[in-house]
Amino acid sequence: MSKFWSPFVKDLVPYVPGEQPKLTRLVKLNTNENPYGPSPKALEAMRAQLDDGLRLYPDPSGDQLRQAVADFYQVPSSHVFVGNGSDEVLAHAFHGLFQHGRPLLFPDISYSFYPVYCGLYGIPFEPIALDESFQIRIEDYDRPNGGIIFPNPNAPTGCLLPLEAIERLLQAHPDSVVLVDEAYIDFGGQTAVALVQRYPNLLVTQTLSKSRSLAGLRVGLAIGQPELIEALERIKNSFNSYPLDRVAIAGAAAAFADREYFQQTCTRVIESRELLVERMQALGFEVLPSAANFIFARHPQRDAAALAGALREQGIIVRHFKQPRIAQFLRITIGAPEQNQALLDALGSILSA
Repeated sequence: MSKFWSPFVKDLVPYVPGEQPKLTRLVKLNTNENPYGPSPKALEAMRAQLDDGLRLYPDPSGDQLRQAVADFYQVPSSHVFVGNGSDEVLAHAFHGLFQHGRPLLFPDISYSFYPVYCGLYGIPFEPIALDESFQIRIEDYDRPNGGIIFPNPNAPTGCLLPLEAIERLLQAHPDSVVLVDEAYIDFGGQTAVALVQRYPNLLVTQTLSKSRSLAGLRVGLAIGQPELIEALERIKNSFNSYPLDRVAIAGAAAAFADREYFQQTCTRVIESRELLVERMQALGFEVLPSAANFIFARHPQRDAAALAGALREQGIIVRHFKQPRIAQFLRITIGAPEQNQALLDALGSILSA
C-alpha cells in the first residue's frame, strides 16, 4: 500500500476484465465480442470526422446520438443519456441513484462489476441467489432495498427474464430504481424500453459493444424518464462533461440508423448460437438456455478448468469463472462459423483422447 493512497483505495477489489491475449492466430471466444465488423455506414461516418474539426470540443450532450437512439426506440430524446461505454453509464447510476444507505440487490451470479462499484461508492449490497436452474426469481427480491440491478439476459449465464416478470418487479418496488442492464438484449430478448413511459423507477442501460460491433469505440446509453436522466447528467457534469468524442458520436449515431445491417448481424449470431448449442449437446455438454451472444456450458464428466486449459493448448480461448456455483461451467462467445467449428473440432478431440 502506498502512503499516497486515499485510505479507501486499499480495500477496493477491482474488476478483472476478460483476457485480451497478445498472441495472433487465436480463436478468441472469451470476451463476447461480435465476430462481424461494425456497420459500413458507421465506419464511413467516423472517417468523415477525421478532419480539422477534431480541434474543437465535441457536443457535451451528444445530441446527435441521443436523437438517433430516441428515433430507434420511439422515445423522446430527453429520455436518453449517453456515455463512455455502458460501464461508465452504470457507474453514474450507482453514484447518482443507489446511494441511499440501504442494500442494493442483484443476483449472486451476475456481472462482477456490480460489487466493484458498490465498493467504490460505499454502497451496501445483498446478492440474491439464482434458483437451481440459474434463473432470477423476482419474489426473492421482496425485501428492503436501495435499488435493484440485473443484466437481462443475465451474464454469465445468458438466461433471459421475461418482460412481464420485469413489470411485476417494477410494480412491487415503486420506490426503488430498477436498473435493467441490457448489454445482450438484441440476441434474443425483448427490451424493457417498452416499459419506460409507464414506470418512472425504470432505467435501462445498453452498449454498442456487442450487437453493433463497436467494443473498441466505448459507447453506452441509458433510457429512462427525465428525473432519472437528470441525475446521470448531474453526475456526468461533475465528473467528465465531454464523455464522447466527435468520432464516437458520429459512428454510434450511424450504427443506430443502419437498422438493416444491425438486424442481419444479430440474426447471423443467433443462428450460429443455436447450431453451436445443438453440436455441444451432441458432445455431451449441458447448455443453459441463452438469449445472448454466448453460451454457458458444462460437461458432466469433465472438469471445466481442465477443458479450458486443453482448449488453450489448441489456441482457443474461452472464459472460466472460479465462483463455487459455476466453477464447472465455461462461457463461450459465439464466433464466426469457422471459429465455432474450430471449437467443436478441438472439443471432439479433447473428449475422445
